[in-house]
Amino acid sequence: MTLTPYLAPGNNNTACIVCPGGSYFWLDRKTEGTGVAEWLRSNGISAFVLEYRVAGINAFIWHDRYVRRGHRYPDMLQDVQRSIELIRDNAGRFGIDPNRLGVMGFSAGGHLSAMSGIFFDTNSLKSLGITPRVSLKPDFIAPIYPVVSMTDKSTHRRSRRGLLGEGKAISAEMKDSLSLERHVRRDMPPVYLMNCIDDPVVDYHNSVLFDSAMTAAGVRHRYVQFKTGGHGFGANPEKTTSEAISWKEDFINWLRILFK
Repeated sequence: MTLTPYLAPGNNNTACIVCPGGSYFWLDRKTEGTGVAEWLRSNGISAFVLEYRVAGINAFIWHDRYVRRGHRYPDMLQDVQRSIELIRDNAGRFGIDPNRLGVMGFSAGGHLSAMSGIFFDTNSLKSLGITPRVSLKPDFIAPIYPVVSMTDKSTHRRSRRGLLGEGKAISAEMKDSLSLERHVRRDMPPVYLMNCIDDPVVDYHNSVLFDSAMTAAGVRHRYVQFKTGGHGFGANPEKTTSEAISWKEDFINWLRILFK
């Protein structure tokens, strides 16, 4: 795990852990990592780019997790929970408000950000001998064009394989336990959710399922759906439409209202 800070000037800043996408096999470090962090910092939000553990290119090509464990769930959840712990423990050093720390993720990273907001009372760090002194619950989450379901027909199968492994590791029980639309809870942190209908990679119904579940549970959230914009653009206007890139301003305004 690598956690790289992009600290905004001042003290008691809002902060955001940024989880790039990549189907849980690799990470888009530039567009959905550093590019997003620099944009957040320019808006007074301190960012921390999380390079969480992923399966890797060898696992994608050779399916080598049939014969070795490699990286798979819960490694990724451990990494984001460890990040929350480290940042809150060092909030003064980083000049941030420990009660305004969120997790933003893109695509598979969006699934990870949502897991952090749903499974916050499951200490995945316990197996590492770590008992956090701080809450592992984010103060907000922002899944952006996220993977959500592991069971619905809209499932992004490459991400499911990246997360769970091969063969029998992709069991019905594991698929159900990590289909996030099935585990939405009323005490989740506030959620900013965005995607595009023309997304050619992750079926937009993933976000529709998540929105419907949160609405039914009474979770405070905002769902922004664009007709055009595609996938994998992060905060880069050159990689999407003028319609979809407006999510950036909308998110900043949402955050200001959230913490006013």
